[in-house]
Amino acid sequence: MKREDYISDALVVKRVNEAVRIELEKKKAMDVPVFIYDRETQSIYQQNSDGSKVEVGKRMRKERYSERVTQKT
Repeated sequence: MKREDYISDALVVKRVNEAVRIELEKKKAMDVPVFIYDRETQSIYQQNSDGSKVEVGKRMRKERYSERVTQKT
C-alpha cells in the first residue's frame, strides 16, 4: 500500500465520531440505555432514551496501573 492510499488522521477522527453518533442514535431508537463516563466528575452515568441520567458509579482508582504497581514494590 502506497503512502498516497492512506487516509489522513483528521478523516479517521471524523469517521470515528460519525460512527459513535450513529450508534448512539441507534440505541436511542431501540430504547436501550447508554453508559457515559464524565471526565470532570469522574462518574459513570446511565442515560436513558428519554434523556434522563442516573449515576451508576464513580471511578475507583485515580492513578494508572503502572503507578500502582511501582508503589507496591
